[in-house]
Amino acid sequence: MSNTSVSGDTGRRLSEVVREAKIAAAEREDVVVDMKEADRGRLELLAEELAPIFDEVPEDDEQFDFFLSSGLQPRLWIDAIAHVQMGPDRRTYRFVRDTRYGRVVMAESGSLITIADSVTHYVAERIVQRQKFLASDAPAGQSRTSAQQDRRDDLQRTHGEAKTLRPAEGQTSKDKTQAKAASPAASGHTRDRSVARVITAILWFGLGVLVTVAIIAFIFLEDIATAFGWT
Repeated sequence: MSNTSVSGDTGRRLSEVVREAKIAAAEREDVVVDMKEADRGRLELLAEELAPIFDEVPEDDEQFDFFLSSGLQPRLWIDAIAHVQMGPDRRTYRFVRDTRYGRVVMAESGSLITIADSVTHYVAERIVQRQKFLASDAPAGQSRTSAQQDRRDDLQRTHGEAKTLRPAEGQTSKDKTQAKAASPAASGHTRDRSVARVITAILWFGLGVLVTVAIIAFIFLEDIATAFGWT
């Protein structure tokens, strides 16, 4: 009887603890949701303050985003690398920018006006940088176009000169052909001289061989005589 009573008491206490744990978890979730909603509310106030600035950005400037993202930590995005979020105390605005060296805090303040001014200056600097880039790129494009046009003009002039020279070159080739056809005797004489040179070279080669053999025979004359029994 006592064991049954203890089991029943333990089951009742466990169910109560589980119920209390569920209530505590729900309260914590409510706190997280409340904190997120509070952060989002403050960022919406900042977005309303910056709305006139966002509206003045040129429509063809696509480097800015200007939207409020949801999530565990809401963010007001200015562009792809800069945004405003709330600090750990949920009351401080933090304007940060991602760089190749890490995240940099550009401004941090509990004043909405101070952060709005920092964001405004940042937007203005980005617009000026874009304008300088476009201004510096335009002359380069014009110079490249001018250079290409100059090259085309040079090619056209060179092509025209080549056309002018082609008749003269054709006439020169024709003259050479006529000269060759008109002088067959000169060509035959040239071939005769080539044959004579070849024959002369052969004769000199044979003479050189005979002289070499005679010298060798004179040097080894005694050995040859002994070998053949001439002495």
